[in-house]
Amino acid sequence: MITHLKNGRLFDPTHNKNGVVEDIYIFQGRIIPKPLDAGKITKSFDLTGKVVMAGAIDMHSHIGGGKINIARMMLPEFQESKKYSEPEAHICTPNCSHYATHMATPSTTDTGFRYIEMGYTAAFEPALMPINARQAHLEMADTPMIDKGGYAMLGNDDYFLRMLASKKDQKAINDYVAWILHATQSIGIKVVNPGGINAFKFNQRRLDLDENNRHYQVSPREILKSLSTAVHQLGIAKPLHVHCNNLGAAGNFQTTLDTMGASDGLPMHLTHIQFHSYGTEGDKKFSSAAAQISEALNKNKHITADVGQILFGQTVTASGDSMMQQLNAKHANPKKSVIMDIECDAGCGVVPFKYRDQNYVNALQWAIGLELFLSVEDPWRIFLTTDHPNGAPFTSYPHLIRLLMDKSFRNEAFAKLNLDAQAMSNLTSLDREYSLYEIAIMTRAGAAGLIGLNDRGHLGVGAGADITVYTDQPDREAMFAKPDYVFKDGELVVKNGKIVKVVWGATHTAKPAFDMNAEKDLKDYFDKYHTMQLDNFKIDDDEISNDGRGSIIVHEGKQTPH
Repeated sequence: MITHLKNGRLFDPTHNKNGVVEDIYIFQGRIIPKPLDAGKITKSFDLTGKVVMAGAIDMHSHIGGGKINIARMMLPEFQESKKYSEPEAHICTPNCSHYATHMATPSTTDTGFRYIEMGYTAAFEPALMPINARQAHLEMADTPMIDKGGYAMLGNDDYFLRMLASKKDQKAINDYVAWILHATQSIGIKVVNPGGINAFKFNQRRLDLDENNRHYQVSPREILKSLSTAVHQLGIAKPLHVHCNNLGAAGNFQTTLDTMGASDGLPMHLTHIQFHSYGTEGDKKFSSAAAQISEALNKNKHITADVGQILFGQTVTASGDSMMQQLNAKHANPKKSVIMDIECDAGCGVVPFKYRDQNYVNALQWAIGLELFLSVEDPWRIFLTTDHPNGAPFTSYPHLIRLLMDKSFRNEAFAKLNLDAQAMSNLTSLDREYSLYEIAIMTRAGAAGLIGLNDRGHLGVGAGADITVYTDQPDREAMFAKPDYVFKDGELVVKNGKIVKVVWGATHTAKPAFDMNAEKDLKDYFDKYHTMQLDNFKIDDDEISNDGRGSIIVHEGKQTPH
């Protein structure tokens, strides 16, 4: 059975197609060449004038794990009583509900439904705690419609810091990183406030890039170098995912600039960089350093970044950066928070927050994110995120896209901001408007390339048939909020913005080779320090694909000489 999408305007940056009118043929979930026998075509969609892109990919969104569950439990007042109107093919577990939650803390079910309705076909959890990986995967497995995967958090765990403190060689580090990827079924490695979360346990309240964790006598720079080297030498496609030190602190842009050099030229990804682009100029000692950060990103081709745009309204901040969340707890709205340790691995903080356009700092944060988007020259190295839910819920992406594509709309929004914040921003001098082609890079082709999803994010022959079709509209927010059609693995799942079929996506993992002898030291460590046995730490394939909820796609690393 072949499906034919005809006369659509393709925006496929992987193949340099910028509005090219071309047909697409789908068979068994894949894009295929034009069939020789037209009689085999059983379904046809006339997409004349329509915009056709690959399914969008959110490369950084907190959709699974302990932090989001804490947020759901902590904020019952945000729950709504509106029942779902979607098809009842969903299978319930204790993690889900047929009742929608506030978009800052959506249920697993609602997460999948809202993503696919916007044309997103994949989302990646950027802070998968190894000790909590099973919980995260259970939640992601209960998230319908989309592909998913996780980045395992290292760099603050006791075992790794002991390795650095005892001067273990790079091969031993590599074996541990590879073992973690296997055990947690992750596709990449993340580090949050390198060494800083752990330092918080020893009463340090701040940790600069070249300052030692006082217990292990290891600096964030050492952590970043060893982990980025391990990821590179193991051949993992996704570069080390870095949440820099000193998030949210005035003057932190210098730490961010210094961090760009910490990998010695190896690829490294800086996440939610808006929160790390602050200066100390002006009477309020808080200013935009977006110009300095953008200039450095334009020069350092080995660095990629996502923005972590804030948008105004109620949300909840959920982060592994317990050091900074403890400081932010005094700003909680509503006035409650959770700061906690998680076994030997790390910690987390959950703080509800409401961003206001008349608050000087919030207004300037909004402007800083947009300044970064508009000043970084290469759309292949900057990615559209709100650090869901920290900057704003992912459901606000269509609004953010309009801000990037429509200068007059952006300027109108800017004119409503706190006046002191307006005086400290050069946003209105930035005339750039993103094109549909550039949006397709940021949200599709570039994201797929960064993570290593070779058969996603594009519309070439052999690609998985994740395809989104839009009506071209001047109001880009309306356009991107409600696609005409969304196909997931070749099946029509959304029509006119409404779900017509419930499906289950795949889980993407990376499993590079490593020396199994590394498990001997790990087992001794688990027996001595952990409350969980080593074998229970590891997640089997069957635990992820249970009940037919999607397959596992393995991306094998390719070792490089070292």
